[in-house]
Amino acid sequence: MNKGGYVLFALAIVFLAFVGGLVVAVAELFPSELVRNAYRAGGALALKYSYYSDPFNSNLWTPARTPRRGVTLHDPNRTYPGLTLYTSGEGNKALLVNMDGQVVHEWRRPFSTVWDESAATRSPVPDIQVYFRKAHVFPNGDLLAIYIGAGDTPWGYGLVKLDKDSNVIWKNLAHFHHDFAITKDGTIYGLTHSFRKQPLEGASHLDLPVIEDFLVILSPNGKILKKISLLEAVNRSPYSRLLERVWWFTLWDPLHTNSIEVLDPDMAAHLRPKIPVAAPGQVLISFRELAGGTIALLDVAQEKIVWAVRGPWMAQHDADVLPNGNLLLFDNLGHFGPGGMSRILEVNPATSGIVQSYSGTPEKPLDNYLRGAQQLLPNRNVLITESNPGRLLEVAPNGDIVWEFYNPARGGKNNELIAVVSYAQRIDPATLASRFRAEIAGSVSAGAGK
Repeated sequence: MNKGGYVLFALAIVFLAFVGGLVVAVAELFPSELVRNAYRAGGALALKYSYYSDPFNSNLWTPARTPRRGVTLHDPNRTYPGLTLYTSGEGNKALLVNMDGQVVHEWRRPFSTVWDESAATRSPVPDIQVYFRKAHVFPNGDLLAIYIGAGDTPWGYGLVKLDKDSNVIWKNLAHFHHDFAITKDGTIYGLTHSFRKQPLEGASHLDLPVIEDFLVILSPNGKILKKISLLEAVNRSPYSRLLERVWWFTLWDPLHTNSIEVLDPDMAAHLRPKIPVAAPGQVLISFRELAGGTIALLDVAQEKIVWAVRGPWMAQHDADVLPNGNLLLFDNLGHFGPGGMSRILEVNPATSGIVQSYSGTPEKPLDNYLRGAQQLLPNRNVLITESNPGRLLEVAPNGDIVWEFYNPARGGKNNELIAVVSYAQRIDPATLASRFRAEIAGSVSAGAGK
């Protein structure tokens, strides 16, 4: 055979291999699943160790809107005074600041000092790519926080309780992610996730292996008491058809659960006129990807979804129950007018209709495609966590911004990047123990004397 013949023979073999591979992939014959999973795993590893090797390339840093830092606006006559707890994308820490933006306390615990062989995450990313997704301060200064690894999958790295000096009280290094809730008796409700390789009955269209979210109930000392598959809870419910309405690019992560709130008797009573099945102990859940954005109620005893609604929001976060029985939520992508893609919505859960909303302006946009949260304050103002731009803002009922804070943490070659603010909460100092409150007051006095 001459040289030209060898070339044609080789090209024919390549063509037949291509056609065969195409047939195998389209028909989903063996070993298409193995090849697809290997390709996806290789792509994820390449992303993890190349693109995210520079922390400023991750979604923890975005271009800063302004060079100003800290508090940029404060109307003391209209704000709800107190301390603000927030978590920053610059590291494994949470900060407590006063209304002037002064840091009065800080908790810092690198994940590398917490990780051990019990961790679900076998090869965590470097500490500079890990951050606290959410934190909660107890009256004595203890802190509960979630570790997240940017650029990793699964991204949930665990739950840790620290004392006021950042010493570890306990840790649970399952794949905890996004949110947690604490009931009056100290029980903790959290979210974990893992890869599911087995098909879900009636949902063969999901892209295996699929990320499966779980609601996990823990004792006050971090021991897991109960674990419920949210994928199964949706699938065994009257709302299982929602699983058919998942975008093709999220078939591997069809729920993306991002917030939970446990109904106490008052919350259940507020909701019941509009959601008759509402009952104490149920959990209000936000599913970012399910049918484009779904709010649902999980009955823990039945382990199934007993109510669900979609609405004019998209990729929402942080669904909260209001005293009037409506829901407050952060609508990340549902605003299409001027002033940014995001808005804060009050919605009627019986109709999913908008009761009122807050969106930004061209001068002060509300533009936040990832994360985001809000807190209704006792004076009816709302504290908004606009995560990506690293901004916190307190908004009065008429829409006026009465307090604004930009994360002081900057990065990049020319400090042109700002670290995201993942979560924030306004705290009444009177709810803190006197000893911790005195320590905070002392730190402010010491700082003022420098």
